Amino acid sequence: MQTPKAAGPQPAGGTDDEIEISLYAARQKIYPRSVSGLFSKWRWALVWLTQIVFYGLPWLTWNDRQAVLFDLEARRFYIFNLVLYPQDFIYLTGLLVISALALFLFTAIAGRLWCGYACPQTVYTEIYLWIERRVEGDRSARMRLDQSPLSLRKFGTKGLKHVLWAAFGLWTGFTFVGYFTPIHELGAAVIQWELGPWQTFWIFFYGFATYGNAGFLREQVCKYMCPYARFQSAMFDKDTMIVTYDQARGEPRGPRSRKADPKALGLGACVDCTLCVQVCPTGIDIRNGLQYECIGCGACIDVCDDVMDKVGYPRGLIKYSTQNGMAQGWTARQMLRRVLRPRVLVYSGILLAITLAVFTSLWLRTPLKVDVIRDRGALARMVEFGRIENVYRLQLMNATEQAQTYRLTVSGLPGIEIVSEAEVAVRPTEVRSVAVTVQMPPGAAEPGSHPVHFDIVSLTDPGIRVTEKSVFIVPR
Repeated sequence: MQTPKAAGPQPAGGTDDEIEISLYAARQKIYPRSVSGLFSKWRWALVWLTQIVFYGLPWLTWNDRQAVLFDLEARRFYIFNLVLYPQDFIYLTGLLVISALALFLFTAIAGRLWCGYACPQTVYTEIYLWIERRVEGDRSARMRLDQSPLSLRKFGTKGLKHVLWAAFGLWTGFTFVGYFTPIHELGAAVIQWELGPWQTFWIFFYGFATYGNAGFLREQVCKYMCPYARFQSAMFDKDTMIVTYDQARGEPRGPRSRKADPKALGLGACVDCTLCVQVCPTGIDIRNGLQYECIGCGACIDVCDDVMDKVGYPRGLIKYSTQNGMAQGWTARQMLRRVLRPRVLVYSGILLAITLAVFTSLWLRTPLKVDVIRDRGALARMVEFGRIENVYRLQLMNATEQAQTYRLTVSGLPGIEIVSEAEVAVRPTEVRSVAVTVQMPPGAAEPGSHPVHFDIVSLTDPGIRVTEKSVFIVPR
């Protein structure tokens, strides 16, 4: 990038000075220090919980099939006792709305809880960092290894780490595909080298994404790629619980001996150890105030409390607090009283209403879907004895995992009846199309189009019943 020419006389020689400004800043690799404490334990508890669910669900059996399976080829989605079809897409929409509102609610109450504890990027980064520490050592050992020249030891150590990373990524990709292809069949196909092209693609694609995001990109995903980091501030207010540095207590910061009196030295409680920076997975200094890169994981709180214990100062120099609480010196109880404020109540009310609506609809959902289609070849015709006949095609979708026998009846006009087969057997989760012939005695209705109703009831489970509208045409 060149600056414009400067005004005034030019130096002898006749050339303008050029200044090159680079807008690109090379990434400085972050080496997070391991930390232990209350929030670290919570983070690892969520790592275990989410991964047990993710890796364990495909292996569960329910009604002699996989408990959770999204069978795209058959267009059926099995979730324990539920069997959903593409027509039930509205429930997925409801689930996404619930998830978004829950994210808004939790953010308004306590900041980026999702990012710090349950986001897949956070979870897999923690796992990959754990593998890295087990192979390469702690923070200082990893830094020394990266700065050392290439050697057989360095090559072997780095190679082992990447092999473990890649294996974990492929196992993650295999599990992901196992939600869409029965995982037992998928495992047999892997062992026999009989994977299909799409299965192979998605195992390697998802595995590579896990390997790249958690092994290399890490904090860059949170800082530059995740849109939530950009708009989360719109959901914060002065009563949102966030990771906060107590500047009034900590400043001025500076090192001192354990026995020294900080007041006599004119120092605050912060000993300027920089450990809060070293444990931060995004590499920020929380002492500079809230920054959008902060994911609210609480690692800096754990390490700062540990330092305060060692130097004999009270804990809480870095803590979860609110802007109002810090400004007015509120206690934790006073800050918790501000949780039920208008924004939180609105989010909670909408979330509760939509959640009740979605799950009530699921509870009342009839596991039978019927489409009535008129025969376009002959709208109506006269048959023997002057009776009027219409032909329909009924598409019956059995959304249960038991065979069902349905009885078909029609009503709406005097003497109208089904003269074709009135009982239809449908196998579990089958969609069956049947032709239905309906007749009416002559003179029972004026010429024209008349509304009728098809009633379909299960003889296997009388609680399953559907009524569909159609029309019966009487010719002139």
